[in-house]
Formats: sequence, structure tokens, C-alpha cells
Amino acid sequence: MNFVFNHMLFEASAAAAGSGEQVNGTAYLLVQLIPLVLLFVFLYFIMIRPQKKKEKEAKEMRDNLQIGDEVTTIGGIIGIVVRKDEKTGTVVIETGGDRSKIRVKTWAVSENNTVHDIQEESAKK
Repeated sequence: MNFVFNHMLFEASAAAAGSGEQVNGTAYLLVQLIPLVLLFVFLYFIMIRPQKKKEKEAKEMRDNLQIGDEVTTIGGIIGIVVRKDEKTGTVVIETGGDRSKIRVKTWAVSENNTVHDIQEESAKK
């Protein structure tokens, strides 16, 4: 990588010697912007892209909730889904031995603890 920058600087200095100050300024600007662009590309592939993938998987999991699934909320409450309301975006979960029911938003469900047949097949592959 250092070779590329040195090569570009050498070409820029050679061009500047032949055609004046304008080319030198342009080459200098180009050499300064390349590391910045590479940094943004690096950050995209290291931070932004995996986060979007994780969000997509979480949304898919929440959309595929079924009645009878055991879920955990972001607050740590574990229960079984007894009703799902698509219109309001909520699920009712039943918790504990006394069968208490709690209504939570679907975005508050952090994981589905129930293994479905589709997940078992993909895990075998």
C-alpha cells in the first residue's frame, strides 16, 4: 500500500516538473483523499454492513413469530406467545406459573427460543 502512495507521489512530482503548479496541486489533493476514501470503505465493511445484516435477521425473526413460540424480550422476560397483533405491532406473552400475560411491542422481542423445522434444516447444512 505504501508503494502505491510513493508511486503516485513520484508521478505527481514528475508531472509537476513538466507542466506546472496546477498538476502538482491536483495530484496532492488526490493523494490526500485516497486514504480517506479507503477509510470509509473499510468502516462500511467492518461496521455498517454487519449491523444492517444483524438488523435484517432480527426483523425476519420478529416477523416469523408464531403462537406458542417461547421468546425473550429485551428486558429479559421469558414467555410464550399467546397472541400476535400485526395491526398494532404487539404480541401478548404468557409468563411464569401463574400464567400472567404481558403485552409488548414486537421490536421488544430479542430472541425466539423455539426451534422450528426450517431452522433445523438450515442448521444441518
